[in-house]
Amino acid sequence: MRKTTFFTLAFSGLLVLPAMAQLGNVWTDFQSYSVDMQNYLRNNLSETVRPLETRSQNALNNSSGELNIPNPIEAGSKARQDLLFNPTTDKFENNPVVRANALSNEINRLITRSSIESIMGRDGQVRLKSKLQNTEAILDNIEQISQESDNIFQRLATAAANLVTTNPLANLESEKSNLQLQSIKLQQEQTKIISETLAQSIQTQQSLQYSNLNLANISQQMEEMNRARRVDGSTEAARLLRTTSQIDLWGREEN
Repeated sequence: MRKTTFFTLAFSGLLVLPAMAQLGNVWTDFQSYSVDMQNYLRNNLSETVRPLETRSQNALNNSSGELNIPNPIEAGSKARQDLLFNPTTDKFENNPVVRANALSNEINRLITRSSIESIMGRDGQVRLKSKLQNTEAILDNIEQISQESDNIFQRLATAAANLVTTNPLANLESEKSNLQLQSIKLQQEQTKIISETLAQSIQTQQSLQYSNLNLANISQQMEEMNRARRVDGSTEAARLLRTTSQIDLWGREEN
């Protein structure tokens, strides 16, 4: 109970975090990501696990760690154990083992969808847009610094040429300035590569999230198909049993 209360207070405090993201503020960005995950889970539990939303929320709360992110394996395990120890049946499924596994699978799918929502949802796209804009601004700033460095180097080279006949150290200072300029240009090119890597990583991450969503949907469809097959099998077995019983009664002869 104490852990759940702490999680609720921590989660409430994160709600005031801004949606905008600055390049390099990794902890603030992750907190915003965590908030989006928790919002999705809270808003979609009733729709998918009714009437077991309270048990599911407790399993999610008790499986959350220092980052306020639910552990899918632990959350599913806690939900499964709770339903096995305190079974609750409905009109479609009265097997507590089957229903516990179904609840565990649905919680795992919810956590997967919440991760997708936190990255590709509206707030996630706001943070992504901010990062891309900040990256471009940093590149523009580096380009400006590089141009200013070129101007400074030209002035230093001119001054060194004027002093070379009277001051032997002028050549050394000129080479030093040249080395600094080359270092700045190298850093500029490296920054471009890093920025491009960031963009590619973001695109790869989006593709992975789409793949996760497809896998979650396929898993859900397979479970629904298996459930429908069980219902159809039970219905057919009951029909055959009723038919067999009627035939037996009608065909029995009295001795």
